[in-house]
Amino acid sequence: MIFKKYQRYIYSLFSRNFFATSLIFFCIVIIINFFEEIRFAEKYGAEIQYILYLSFINAPSLIFEIFPFIFLITVKIFYLNLIDKQELAILNSNGISNLKIIFQLTIITSLLGLFLLVFFYYFSSNLKSKYLDIKNRFSNTNEYLAVVNDDGLWIKEEIEDNLYIIHAEKFDKNELRAITISEASKYYENKRTIIAEKANINSKNWQLSNVSLLNDESNIKYLKTYVYNSSFNGEIISNLFSNLNSLNILELHKLSNSYKKIGYSNTEVKLHLNKIYSMPIFFILMTILGFVIINKLKKIKSKFFVIIFGIFVSVVVYYLNFFSGVLGNKGALPIYLSVWMPLIILLLICNIGIIKINEN
Repeated sequence: MIFKKYQRYIYSLFSRNFFATSLIFFCIVIIINFFEEIRFAEKYGAEIQYILYLSFINAPSLIFEIFPFIFLITVKIFYLNLIDKQELAILNSNGISNLKIIFQLTIITSLLGLFLLVFFYYFSSNLKSKYLDIKNRFSNTNEYLAVVNDDGLWIKEEIEDNLYIIHAEKFDKNELRAITISEASKYYENKRTIIAEKANINSKNWQLSNVSLLNDESNIKYLKTYVYNSSFNGEIISNLFSNLNSLNILELHKLSNSYKKIGYSNTEVKLHLNKIYSMPIFFILMTILGFVIINKLKKIKSKFFVIIFGIFVSVVVYYLNFFSGVLGNKGALPIYLSVWMPLIILLLICNIGIIKINEN
């Protein structure tokens, strides 16, 4: 009976601490976002309610990124609560070792991690998508007006009083292939169609090769080269797809397949997907790491020092992940290795810590 009671108590205490810590970080993120959005509001004349709204809907996506460190801080607070109430000594005296406590923390962290992966990420990605849509409406630019699907790359842009719909079957960095540019007036009256074999889009002055110009009277003119003045270049187009946090898992898989079909590298998408899938394991390892650290520092009475040390560890782990991800994105490391190598290192550290706890 005591086994079930201690299980319920650990789950309850850890969950309460987790949600309280998450709420504190959520409020901090909203405040930081608020000051960031003030600059946007000053630039485009947005009202105060939009600043608050944008700060709120962008926060879940940012919170998801820092959940591993929230778990680390949560387990420290959890341990300190047990120490303050002398409940850890009571648990140990009833045959419940620190290893058993770690095992129970692993279970509750796994459940929370699966919930965050399946439900929270879907929720945060939808809010991020809405956030980007609202900012796009205010900015009055052609930003985000590009999409990749099974048919290829599609771009819509307005230049002066003309509307251009651009379709390319292949996109590789600064080159488009099999391009069709439909030009129409702002009233959607067709003016002409430009068909080209390929285009160099290194600058906004696209250099089209082997071009056919078809006007509204169906007259065709053939040109070896033609310059199309766009508001996009290769770098801008690539950056339009860089905010993957606005896509849920199914949309990311669809985007990855679409990238393959148009010849565009899907490395960044695969890297992002692997990071998402690794998150529950990351949560577990950070929880174990936090427990091991706080157990070693239990003789230090300063809670402030313990929390600061935990933040320092979080920063080290963050940069380890960051640099590993950069190496994976640049191709210096295989994608899977760049994501899972930091976790393997954490796993080894946690195993060493657990062995030392077991020896005590």
